[in-house]
Amino acid sequence: MKKLKCASFFAGVGGIDKGFEQNELFEVVYANEFDPYPVATYELNSDIKVDCRDIHEVEADQIPDFDVMLAGFPCQAFSIAGNRQGFDDEKGRGTLFFELVRIFKAKQPQIIFLENVKNLVGHDNGNTFSVIIGELKKEGYNVKYSVLNAMEYGNIPQNRERIYIVAFKDVEWYKNYEFPLPIPLTTKLSDIIDFINKLDDKYYYTEGKYKGDIYEKLIEAMDDDNAIYQWRRKYVRKNKSGVVPTLTANQGEGGHNVCLIKTKNGIRKMTPHECFNTQGFTKDFKLPSNQSESRLYKQAGNSVCVSVIARIANEIACAVSK
Repeated sequence: MKKLKCASFFAGVGGIDKGFEQNELFEVVYANEFDPYPVATYELNSDIKVDCRDIHEVEADQIPDFDVMLAGFPCQAFSIAGNRQGFDDEKGRGTLFFELVRIFKAKQPQIIFLENVKNLVGHDNGNTFSVIIGELKKEGYNVKYSVLNAMEYGNIPQNRERIYIVAFKDVEWYKNYEFPLPIPLTTKLSDIIDFINKLDDKYYYTEGKYKGDIYEKLIEAMDDDNAIYQWRRKYVRKNKSGVVPTLTANQGEGGHNVCLIKTKNGIRKMTPHECFNTQGFTKDFKLPSNQSESRLYKQAGNSVCVSVIARIANEIACAVSK
């Protein structure tokens, strides 16, 4: 079967694209992302030249023809961690979905793959999700969706629940498609986080380094060398599930949600690359050396679990190949 050409929107650093490209059936031919910082990371790890424009400026006839639309459209408007304004988001992030509608109406891809936060399903008593599914169905797509957790479906020790929507023009492909089944979690925290070696001093918390009594609270609370903790503005929380809590865009900035570990070399926050490892990116995934670490943490938190995407892509490949 000939390769299916993919066009990626709100591509970020390319996590969805990396997942699909692990299956030889899919070839990414176009990517759009308006933020130049993740674009630089994307291009460092791909031969694709990213279209770095606001999606409002991208005309459908400027995009090469494609078979599969990939999009992790901005989730802040629907996220529990955000203000949950949805389509009414004052920054306009909620309405960006309709730019995708404009494009798929014009381009008519055979398959549409969308990823977003779990909270999208229940937002505004389900009305937001109904509108999204309705737009797909109006254009003749047959839709399946499921909420999957990275630690149950991606063999990655991160508690990350996301909704995945797969829509097919072809009814037989739709009937053939099933979401992947859960798999055992065999990847250990030590496979993605370095608990042994001494790293750069900038990652460690030491007495007097930060305002207030943060260090003293960390010393008192962090008594487990095999756990992930979070500094939650005023207190320390241990993640009792034995995995990394959901990475967020403000991960690593020193404030809310920063993930911390206890090592023999001291208490430190996870490095940017450890955060990318926690999203299922490979150890050789390259990070730009000329960007601030806060930007890299944000890119990791905004990305997707690559291994979950790869499993979904494999099931799509099976569905269209039958």
